[in-house]
Amino acid sequence: MKSLSAPLQWLILIACSLGLGFFLQAYHVPAALLLGPMLVGVVMALLGATITVSPRIFIACQAMLGCMVALTLSPAIFGVLIADWPTILLVQLVTLLASGLAGWLLVRFSALPGPTGAWGSSPGGASAMVAMSEEFGADVRLVAFMQYLRVLLVAAAAALVAHLILPEQIAGPAVNWWPALDDRFAATLAVATVGAWLGRKLRIPAGAMLGPMIAGAALHVSGTLTMQVPEWLLALAYTFIGWSVGLRFTRSIVLLALKTLPQMLASIIGLMAICGMMAWGLTLVLPVDLLTAYLATSPGGLDTAAIIAAGAQVNIGFVMALQSLRLFTILLLGPAMARFISRRAAAHAA
Repeated sequence: MKSLSAPLQWLILIACSLGLGFFLQAYHVPAALLLGPMLVGVVMALLGATITVSPRIFIACQAMLGCMVALTLSPAIFGVLIADWPTILLVQLVTLLASGLAGWLLVRFSALPGPTGAWGSSPGGASAMVAMSEEFGADVRLVAFMQYLRVLLVAAAAALVAHLILPEQIAGPAVNWWPALDDRFAATLAVATVGAWLGRKLRIPAGAMLGPMIAGAALHVSGTLTMQVPEWLLALAYTFIGWSVGLRFTRSIVLLALKTLPQMLASIIGLMAICGMMAWGLTLVLPVDLLTAYLATSPGGLDTAAIIAAGAQVNIGFVMALQSLRLFTILLLGPAMARFISRRAAAHAA
């Protein structure tokens, strides 16, 4: 691979990423358009590829993810959160504590460094965790490996639960890849650009993503601006993030990931079990069915839960409310939690 020119390497990367990404998408694999390019990037990196993704492109992709997260909020979601706030707050706290414990145990009983274990165990949107983690000293390659391993396991479990409760086929919603663009698209690009610039200028942690997310959420919820983030643009953002992560893999990183795979699996399964018990508990205190509660509490991320919920007879507003709140909570509290886990694990080891 080293002997090939950079343009030829890019051509191979693009062609293989398109093929694998859309193949996974056809079979409804969560985050297929990120996983496909990332896996192709990993293989090419291990074969000696020399191409890399510009940091400026990575920042732009973070900004678009921030706008995408902001779009998940709506006034209806706040109504759900306010109506059952004591129970929902308890669920969020237990999930945070469980993920923190999982991260601490992972760091304590494996060779993973503290920030990497903490970010890899965070039960938020996987792409958001990967995009943010590098700024806090984590190895983004291992974070990506852990996050998407959990996404796949949680998605498989959630789909299985959905099929057991609703025997009919669960399918994802139809995707409009090429919507008509209007002034909202230009305004969204402006929010992404200004938000990312201000976030980094003010030295906000993960400001390239949090800046557009906070600004976009305020504009979207207030009704000032209904942002437009077309699927093709999100697909590009996912693709470049996947390449950025995958092309940085090395043989030593792969060996470390495989070495700590048992601990990673134990951490993921433990977190899934705790969230599953919380789902059962929710059905006892709130008028929600088991599948709604399971999708609302599952630690696979907002996008995974939304895809399955869209094809099932569940209370999608409740699902999106809990998943959105947890994603925002993790994005805001994740840096502090990662530092705390790192310090505690290092102190215990000493």
